[in-house]
Amino acid sequence: MTDRPRWFTDTKDGHSEWYVERFRTMAAEGADLAGEARLIDAAAAPGSRILDAGCGPGRVGAELYARGHTVVGVDADPVLVAAADQDHPGPRWVVADLATLALDEEPFDLAVMAGNVMVFVAPDSERSVLSSVRAAVRPGGRVVVGFATDREYALEAFDADVAAAGLVHEQRFATWDLVPWTEDADFAVTFLRVP
Repeated sequence: MTDRPRWFTDTKDGHSEWYVERFRTMAAEGADLAGEARLIDAAAAPGSRILDAGCGPGRVGAELYARGHTVVGVDADPVLVAAADQDHPGPRWVVADLATLALDEEPFDLAVMAGNVMVFVAPDSERSVLSSVRAAVRPGGRVVVGFATDREYALEAFDADVAAAGLVHEQRFATWDLVPWTEDADFAVTFLRVP
């Protein structure tokens, strides 16, 4: 297993800063950046404890916080976490590796991994990431993962890692707005349950 996420090894210098500014610009232009958060809000009980795993600059976690949830966002990239902290006060933002995540927190009701998190973690760490996130969520809680299916990390490998991490597959959709899943979909949103 490599030590550094693909995010750090497969991107050019300045990519994190570009990513932050991209979403700041989209927000300023009025783009709808809350689609993932709307789905997660609907799937979670009011006032849930939610882990935004791979939070990036905080757009999903911030929206969930605004909807009344307690949110902790975690990302390995300190530039993205600093932007989340600056732009979205309220949630707790933490720099940490999802593969070795050990937060001093009460268990979460739900964890969300939006924004292609699983295709940006370090190669061969995917199973550890899923296991760490599973351990942070209470029994009966959910983990919701969305990523593009045309990347280096195949959906079949994800499903095998899900099973090995002890998570139970519940449902899969092709988008965050619940378009039904088909084998030719270029994106997958998978609902998992912690037994």
